Amino acid sequence: MRRVVVTGLGVVTPVGNDVPAMWKALLDGRNGVGRISSFDAGGFDSQIAAEVKGFDPAQYLSPKEIKRTERFVQFAIASAKQAVADAGIRLEQEDPFRCGVIIGSGMGSMHLIEEQHNVFLSKGPKKLTPFMIPMLICNMAPGHVAMSLGFKGPNFCTTTACASGAHGVGEAFRAIQRGAADLMLGGGTESCISPMAVGGFCALMALSRHNDDPARASRPFDKERDGFVIGEGAGVMALEELEHAKRRGAKVYAEVVGYGTTADAFHMTAPDPEGAGAAKAMALALEEARVRPDEVSYINAHGTSTELNDKIETLAIKQTFRDAATRVAVSSTKSMMGHLIGAAGGVEAVISVLAMTHGVMPPTINYEHADPACDLDYIPNQARQAPVEIALSNSLGFGGHNVTLVFRAFRG
Repeated sequence: MRRVVVTGLGVVTPVGNDVPAMWKALLDGRNGVGRISSFDAGGFDSQIAAEVKGFDPAQYLSPKEIKRTERFVQFAIASAKQAVADAGIRLEQEDPFRCGVIIGSGMGSMHLIEEQHNVFLSKGPKKLTPFMIPMLICNMAPGHVAMSLGFKGPNFCTTTACASGAHGVGEAFRAIQRGAADLMLGGGTESCISPMAVGGFCALMALSRHNDDPARASRPFDKERDGFVIGEGAGVMALEELEHAKRRGAKVYAEVVGYGTTADAFHMTAPDPEGAGAAKAMALALEEARVRPDEVSYINAHGTSTELNDKIETLAIKQTFRDAATRVAVSSTKSMMGHLIGAAGGVEAVISVLAMTHGVMPPTINYEHADPACDLDYIPNQARQAPVEIALSNSLGFGGHNVTLVFRAFRG
């Protein structure tokens, strides 16, 4: 198995549209949640979201490309181009068939589905845009990124709900590890803050109803949590085979050393009450990484701010880490940027690597009331300076999809 390193990072998030802006916001504990501005949510149980603000697709795409891409695709292209630039990759020097893209998305374009459904009902099928299908499907995120960069290697979309972005990173890691590529872009993207999507999540009773105080609505592991806050964005990593990165003198953020993935095989939306699937994903990732639980410095938790998820993830960490569970630092950055659905795992993998790079662990904000069922060290309310040698990133999706990624500080 070949060694795989992280050489570039890119993000679009509710708290910043590039890596430096996002990272500063997270360390400051800044919140990106507010009243929904993209449509009138007055009649919805949940009227709040973590929207991306001030994003200008013209920075990354031509006018023609903007017309033919949906917002989730634009986020993916922006993040991918940031990661490529950050890695210092010169496309003309690469074999395009050894460069690939795996970017997950949980829902594709709900916006376009709703818009075109209205056209269909009011004007009939002949008035539907011929671009409807190719614009809304999830795989257009990695497809357009590949077209934009000329990458002709492995290319597909991981669609596993809230685990999609983490699967994107993990499968990109596997492609390099097994020799199918030398350079991969891996991550996730999502933009589904639309009436039907928000209404659907409301019907599930999954969203927070703290409409009167949006900034305090996302409160992972807090006893008064009442649901997640829907968000949008993208996170993409440039991953390379170690010798490939060395040959071109690339800077290295971290090494990817473990990837564990399991299924709960339990319920459509609820996690396994024993936490067995999530615990096994962590155990498999640690086993591949050859890392003991007591060597882990930081876990970026899935931590959605829902009653069941936070309790079960805590239980799963205890099962895997045993005596070390009370000593490892855990935080949920969803407290600041909401739940980015298919993008969450990609962005949170980037955050885990940044914690390692800067020796600072971002906080879980809005942590005010201890829950006896959630009794770990959640880095409450303020960032913590500490060396991070090994970091985990957990993602758990509807359908029982569990993913753990393990990163190690790179020492040559």
